[in-house]
Amino acid sequence: MSRHPDLASRPGIWPLRFYAGLLAILLLVNAAGFTASEVLRRLGPAPLGERLTYSTLVTGRDGQLLRPFLTRDGYWRLPMTTADADQRYIRMLIAYEDKRFFDHHGVDPLALLRAGWQALRHGQVISGGSTLTMQVARLLEPRPRRSLADKLAEMIRAVQIEQRLGKAEILDLYLSLAPYGGNVEGLRAATLAYFGKEPRRLSTAESALLVALPQAPEQRRPDRHAAAAQAARNRVIARLARAGVVNRDQAEAALLEPAPAGRKPFPLLAAHVAERLAAGAPPGRVIRSTIDAALQASLERLARDRALAIGSGVASAILAVDNATGEVIAHVGGTGYFDQQRAGQLDLATSLRSPGSTLKPFIYGLALEDGIVHPETLIDDRAIRYGAYAPENFDDSFHGTVTVRTALQQSLNVPALQVLNVIGPDRLVARLANAGVRLALPKDAAPGLAVGLGGAGVRLTDLAALYLALARNGQPLRLSWQADARQASQPLRRLFEPQAAWTISDVLKGAPAPPNALGGQIAFKTGTSYGYRDAWAIGYDGATTIAVWAGRPDGAAVPGVVGRMAAAPILFEAFQRLGRARTPLGPPPAGTIIARSEDLPAALQRFRPDGLPEMANTARADTPPAIAFPPDGARIDLGDETSPVLSLKVLGGTPPFIWLADGVPVVPGEFRRDALWEGPSHGFTRLSVIDARGKTASARIRIE
Repeated sequence: MSRHPDLASRPGIWPLRFYAGLLAILLLVNAAGFTASEVLRRLGPAPLGERLTYSTLVTGRDGQLLRPFLTRDGYWRLPMTTADADQRYIRMLIAYEDKRFFDHHGVDPLALLRAGWQALRHGQVISGGSTLTMQVARLLEPRPRRSLADKLAEMIRAVQIEQRLGKAEILDLYLSLAPYGGNVEGLRAATLAYFGKEPRRLSTAESALLVALPQAPEQRRPDRHAAAAQAARNRVIARLARAGVVNRDQAEAALLEPAPAGRKPFPLLAAHVAERLAAGAPPGRVIRSTIDAALQASLERLARDRALAIGSGVASAILAVDNATGEVIAHVGGTGYFDQQRAGQLDLATSLRSPGSTLKPFIYGLALEDGIVHPETLIDDRAIRYGAYAPENFDDSFHGTVTVRTALQQSLNVPALQVLNVIGPDRLVARLANAGVRLALPKDAAPGLAVGLGGAGVRLTDLAALYLALARNGQPLRLSWQADARQASQPLRRLFEPQAAWTISDVLKGAPAPPNALGGQIAFKTGTSYGYRDAWAIGYDGATTIAVWAGRPDGAAVPGVVGRMAAAPILFEAFQRLGRARTPLGPPPAGTIIARSEDLPAALQRFRPDGLPEMANTARADTPPAIAFPPDGARIDLGDETSPVLSLKVLGGTPPFIWLADGVPVVPGEFRRDALWEGPSHGFTRLSVIDARGKTASARIRIE
């Protein structure tokens, strides 16, 4: 604006018209029976809004408003500055309300004289003569009566405000506090309520309505008195056209533009996240979340559309997480925040549910680390019994001998439980807890084999965190919803070694895609809880992890709803809505064994559940050590790393262990069964391990 150079600085000598205005104030004060000193004594220092509370705002990562909250006194009062408003509106406001705003010092004597003359001439108040600063004084310090004494106090307050604030700050207060009808205060709240948009870009007609409403906000409320609102708007347009503030074409177009006849809902994106973030912050704060507003809106539509298509009462929840940071970029907690049939106000992404088969990858991950399986290891899928428990597959059939890769991709139950029986359910639960996810188990109950098939409670946020760790080659991160929030000081322990995590990802990338979807682009796993109560699908590429749940919020069964047919299509569509090509997973880490079944060491060619528990039992001192990794005859590609590291693992034996390469100790006195050999040389090497009882094991390997 051309007349804004004095926003930052004030003239050193006040013009004569100020003193004329001050004289007018004193005359009015005396006419009311007061002295200036008495009024000033009663008024004290001018309030500048220190005690005002504004709406708490939660924004997306880019600053877009996700959800505002009512103030404690029940108002939509959103703070804003002049820079946030359309400058056309600012020009129209000043031209209509206070055309000498940048020249006076709180009181405009000419406006007061004009108002007085009009009142005498017409026998009623035609214009009030109040400046914008006087209106701000009235908004900051409302007075129940409109007496002459109140008017004088308002004028003195205006002068006090002008002495302490610059013009831009005064305008900011007006834009934040002006009433627009009902519980709507401030320009930003008004544009959201009546136009459903931010105030940065307003039409001439919209600007004129916003200029008109604060003069009589209740009598001109568009949602209750649409005709009065439009008439007031048109009067503003006509007057500003006569003054040359808007040209003829703009005025004619504005008069033809329909005025709003109701209120629009305030933004309500990521409602559950916003609610949680706002609950932990002082009133009036602006909280920046990690949510991508555009993606959030898209996934909210997806969740609602798919849930409605699945069946009555079905809801869906979706999480999308940035693999690099752990920041949640979309959090759909349900299907419609105000949908009571689907418990919309419950955050279903944090509700405890049965995970179905979604924990199977972590069973096999532990077994890979232990060196007892490989993706091409053969394993039997046959009828088996553990006491009174006789597990079956989801399709009520058995598939005979399959590879571990096929068993995981087809989500076969029996092979997974055979492996879990060897590594131990308690160990699985402990490993997940160390990585930050604690399964909900019956009180004082030890974990059993049922954990592998959904016999525990888990949240969608938990599964997103676990699969995020797989996407990061075994390194977990805590999920975060608030931008720049401090991470918890307690670090998380690695979920798996990189080789095991990458191998699981490679297997999951080959899982069968849902109908009409292209497979092989993401690693994913589905799950269905007992009784068709929960359908899951969690997947990831190199950049993003997405987790999906579908089911009834009340836990009732939804016959026929399974992970692959209900949740997986939502997962694949969610990846499409990221708006980019899939980011490939990384290459295999150094030391990863990639081989066909027949090329594996004998111990890895076939899984033998009856023989392995004795070898894997670390408590037996009479079991000789055996090198689980790298196996005898392995060819290990460590790439071109300048400081290569080779993972070592021993089964059996008595710790501590000494590792040797060609007779030279490389890892002395290691009590753990996992060790790291730093700086191995390329070529053939005889790797040996000696336990505390002097028993040894050897493997000949080639490092490339």
